Amino acid sequence: MEIPAESGGAEQPGGHADSSATGATGPEHAELISSIAALSHLSTGRLTLPDILTEVAHLAVQAIPGADGAGLTLTENDRSDTIVATAPFVREVDSIQYDLREGPCISAAKERLTMRSGSLGGEQRWPKFGPRVGRLGVHSVLSLPLLAADESFGAMNVYAHRRDAFDDNAARIGELFASPAAIAVQNAQILQQAKRLAAGLQAAASSRAMIDQALGIIRSRSGCSSDEAYERLRTMSQNRNTKLVVVAKTLVDEAVRRAIARHTA
Repeated sequence: MEIPAESGGAEQPGGHADSSATGATGPEHAELISSIAALSHLSTGRLTLPDILTEVAHLAVQAIPGADGAGLTLTENDRSDTIVATAPFVREVDSIQYDLREGPCISAAKERLTMRSGSLGGEQRWPKFGPRVGRLGVHSVLSLPLLAADESFGAMNVYAHRRDAFDDNAARIGELFASPAAIAVQNAQILQQAKRLAAGLQAAASSRAMIDQALGIIRSRSGCSSDEAYERLRTMSQNRNTKLVVVAKTLVDEAVRRAIARHTA
């Protein structure tokens, strides 16, 4: 039996959920609040992006009733980029999905809507994906888009082995959790990009400094101009089929060795 697929999301001010909004009470409500609170304590400075995504997936399993495992997928240029999972069966299911280019995660990210099914083996929306994962004993899925400014940059996939594992209440809880989860994931993604940019700028600056030192050595030895020194360095790079900065470093290291030898002779 197929469960209705789409349901609207809701975000609470300040990232907090209350029982009237989620329809959850008691332990379920406590798990949701606990998981949302844990999102805000993720240390993006100490953890890598895959580590943070994996932790978010574990918190999703904790927050959403009926979940046996979860995974997160970030997309870039309509391709699955970073993929994490809380359990081997989740990774296997998601691998099938991306190999077939069909499934709830792909649909959720593309349509920016929650996708839900309680009988994947007979699911008509994903006729290739559903039967294959049904044979693995995975029958229920709740896929939630990760949204920022109404743009989807991935999806969170929650799976269960039993049929009809996710009711309307589980879907509401999942959507409430997905909103702050998307913020945590995007913050981690932005931080990683900033670190990558900073590392690239630092490497570029180091390379430029090394090349400038090599040009100075060439000029001191030959008395040529800056342009002539650069042309000589470029020719050496081409003849050796080696990057310019590598040739420059070789020249600088050689000059340092000669200077040390002269002082110790």
